[in-house]
Amino acid sequence: MNLPAADWREWGLRLRLLHPADAPRCALLLLSLFVVTPAHGWTAWGNVARQYFPQVDFSRPRLADPLRILLQLVWLLLVKPPRAQGARRPKPLPYLLEFSRHALASAAGQRRRAEVWLEARFPRMFDPAHLRGSVEGFAEHAWWRNAAIRTACYLLAGLLGVVLVTTPFDEYSQAVFTVVLLLMALWVRRIPGPVPTLILMVFSIAVSTRYIWWRTSSTINDDSWPNLIAGVILLGAEIYAWLVLLLGFFQSSWMLERKVVPLPADASLWPSVDVFIPIYSEPLRVLKPTVFAAMSMDWPPGKLRVHILDDGSRDEIREFASQVGVGYIVRSEHKHAKAGNINHALGVTDASFVAIFDCDHIPTRSFLQTTMGGFLKDEKLALVQTPHHFFSADPFERNLDTRDKVPNEGELFYGRVQDGNDLWNASFFCGSCAVLRRDALMAVGGIAVETVTEDAHTSLKMHRRGYHSAYINLVQAAGLATESLSAHVGQRIRWARGMAQIFRSDNPMLGKGLTLGQRFCYLNAMMHFLYGIPRLVFLTAPLAFLLFHAYTIYAPALGLVLYVVPHMVFSVMSNSRMHGEFRRSFWGEVYETVLAWYITLPTTVALLFPGLGKFNVTAKGGVVEEDHVDWSITKPYLFLLGLNLLGVGFGVYRMWTGPANEIGTVLVNLFWVGYNTLLLGVALAVARELRQVRVSHRVQSRLPVSLHLHDGKVYPCHTLDYSEGGMALELPEGLRLRLKQNTELTVSMRRSGRSFALPCRLVFSKGGRLSVRFAGLSLDEEMALVQCTFGRADAWLKTTERKHEGTPLGGAWDIWRMGGHSLWQLAQQLFSPLGARSGRWVGFWNWLGSLLPRQPHIYRNMK
Repeated sequence: MNLPAADWREWGLRLRLLHPADAPRCALLLLSLFVVTPAHGWTAWGNVARQYFPQVDFSRPRLADPLRILLQLVWLLLVKPPRAQGARRPKPLPYLLEFSRHALASAAGQRRRAEVWLEARFPRMFDPAHLRGSVEGFAEHAWWRNAAIRTACYLLAGLLGVVLVTTPFDEYSQAVFTVVLLLMALWVRRIPGPVPTLILMVFSIAVSTRYIWWRTSSTINDDSWPNLIAGVILLGAEIYAWLVLLLGFFQSSWMLERKVVPLPADASLWPSVDVFIPIYSEPLRVLKPTVFAAMSMDWPPGKLRVHILDDGSRDEIREFASQVGVGYIVRSEHKHAKAGNINHALGVTDASFVAIFDCDHIPTRSFLQTTMGGFLKDEKLALVQTPHHFFSADPFERNLDTRDKVPNEGELFYGRVQDGNDLWNASFFCGSCAVLRRDALMAVGGIAVETVTEDAHTSLKMHRRGYHSAYINLVQAAGLATESLSAHVGQRIRWARGMAQIFRSDNPMLGKGLTLGQRFCYLNAMMHFLYGIPRLVFLTAPLAFLLFHAYTIYAPALGLVLYVVPHMVFSVMSNSRMHGEFRRSFWGEVYETVLAWYITLPTTVALLFPGLGKFNVTAKGGVVEEDHVDWSITKPYLFLLGLNLLGVGFGVYRMWTGPANEIGTVLVNLFWVGYNTLLLGVALAVARELRQVRVSHRVQSRLPVSLHLHDGKVYPCHTLDYSEGGMALELPEGLRLRLKQNTELTVSMRRSGRSFALPCRLVFSKGGRLSVRFAGLSLDEEMALVQCTFGRADAWLKTTERKHEGTPLGGAWDIWRMGGHSLWQLAQQLFSPLGARSGRWVGFWNWLGSLLPRQPHIYRNMK
């Protein structure tokens, strides 16, 4: 079929004006290139076609050109052109994404119109303040003070729960039950306050328990040993997760939010305190700020004694202690690591109370005034614990770039869990940033030495003796996080091993002295660290079907969706409501994926042989010289990733060759494998260590300071950030100073009405921003710097300002984005060395790259 030249020119003009993604008919225009030929021959045809298929040389056809053309057509259909230079409209989205966006926007608009209609007719049903008042008024009604009414309601609720969990439903009934309960949950979720949170927890417990009942009673396939073994292993992992879910709800159902107890106005009534700072091999520069800050705490001088407990017996530490005038304690036998070090110090000191700080945890001046008041009111109070806060980024925050964007791993424990423990008098000692009563400590034989988590075990012993504990959720000290993933993993291995040792040797569910609440809180803390095997099961369970055709869950795909999805949705929704300020949804699975392989063996050995294992010191204050991938620690991630990618291949194969009635099951398992692959991708991203050569970590803060020049001029300004080594300063608006590098300057800061002058040198100056480095500070000047920065009473108050995640979708997007990007980087890193060693690989990857779609020439100059 031929076209006249004029028609051909008109056709080309139409094709230039339309992009294939603007409408499906554009695909027909492109396809017509291969059906309609121009009157003036193939040259004119090639000139037009080449603009849309730049990777194809139509004068020299190649064997793979049909594939290139097909991929380019698909790409042109899905991707819209770039925004033209100077255009006001934003860059258009791919056609399918644009359609999805419009569909979601339309659905959201319809929902909002429905809400407006309902709010207009039933205003009180959508007023958050009214709803909260009604719910809390019902929960606090006088009826509940009647024991008979409470007992009757509990029995009725238990009976309804049993019926709800055990009644078998067909697929239609299960779908209706799920939809009705979900609509109720979405309405309850709109109501602020703690009582609706408890209601969501009840919904989640009901749905998850029903799921476990269904799994146990209806989905175990015992027609063959492989099916039975695979099914029982997965069911065991799910029961573990269900138990942890229930214990977590119990533990964190209500936050006590204990207030600070004021001290007597007469300071002579304040007790004496020994401050212990244990150190082993950490550098002196890490220890110094902690000692300076401890010496500067607001407490009567005659009742505060600071001691360095040097288990490394180093001369430089001894000389430093002598110079600043603090106690220096060493021992001849170095048994039981940190616990033995503290116990030895207890024997040579005599203050009524002991405050303990790791050598990198810098206390604020208000630490003792915040924590000591409760001891004077409650003679049975043996422990006051405060949060652990880190002013340096941990490996997850640094390598994933989530600092101040995503709550770190410890925020859930110190933000919610410990506050929940406090409700049940079960807050436990965390090894640092705490004060203990000496009499209570000596009554249990000092710090526990039987396990490598001596802190939690000591608390358990004191609680068994009837002593009380308290948790004050105010950051009163800050320290250094682990610098590398390997150090982080090593620290968590010790914690996991120690908790397993306590579970085995001093199980909180056994023995005397604990309340039921305390038993459950300690049990959850210990069971949490047994997630190694269950997480590995979840990472490999879909492979049983994809690789070996073993049915781990013997149920149709629709049944899986109707039971599994509600179980997951309600648990995620409830945990997001409870913990959304402290833990992003799905991030708990990221942390477990990173650590599961490494804690499995230590926890298993500790359960079998609790006496094995030794204390390991967590390295702090190190540096990472250059970007690198820690291939040693990624080996298990790569192995699991390879298995899951193999499962993807087998799943695609089963889709094409398997029976039609298994397609749904294959899709469910492929989705599961895909999620596992993304989790492993995030784990690999954490193992890509980014360069960190800054010895002194910067803390962002806006503090008033004065900048003194050598000519006597003084300029008031503010800090942008500070560290022990320097500061970034912001000059007043409109003020610009032209100073040479290394110019000698002085920065003065104030504390308690006193001014401290700190000599420094200019590093760089740009506009109204200056960076200075402290050089040659005396010990008194170093102490003044710490007092005016890290040791301020309000140094970490902003850390309590947290924002709720809103919905779990943000966490899901994190996994998709980070996992996908990491897998792409891994592919590049794995194959680039092959290309460097073999020219054949270079040719192969160049050929593979030639198949990829390209931007048409007519859009290349558009920005």
